Amino acid sequence: MEHLLKGHVALVAGATRGAGRGIAVQLGAAGATVYCTGRTTRTSPSPMNRPETIEETAEMVTRAGGQGIPVQVDHMEPAQVRRLVERIAAEQDGRLDLLVNDIWGGDPLTEWAVPFWEHSLENGLLLHRLAVETHLITSWHAVPLMVEIGRAS
Repeated sequence: MEHLLKGHVALVAGATRGAGRGIAVQLGAAGATVYCTGRTTRTSPSPMNRPETIEETAEMVTRAGGQGIPVQVDHMEPAQVRRLVERIAAEQDGRLDLLVNDIWGGDPLTEWAVPFWEHSLENGLLLHRLAVETHLITSWHAVPLMVEIGRAS
């Protein structure tokens, strides 16, 4: 693949596994620098006992032709997201071209064959936070950086 995104910087929030991992690797194949974020690292395992880590994703990005940078972030914690965006700004001369919000983490809270009113309300509210609030928190912190360079308005 031609390196159409060489010199571009991406943040893939939720890059540990699944679609986020796939998107991160493809951005790497296009030559991008990709910040791969999530909660699961080699030293901080998944609460679901899943083997994938953000370090592995970053290595896959680099093997594909980009530069993968793993950063452990809990996207429900605004201060952690703020520090991530500050780091990107400092390391990339204020550049962030692309944000992919692929945060989930709700697998252990989901009961597929059960009507929602029979689910735990506490788990349902946490699922909502994981699926919606994390994206809002991440966008709120990251998009101003993109606006500064004309990537968003």
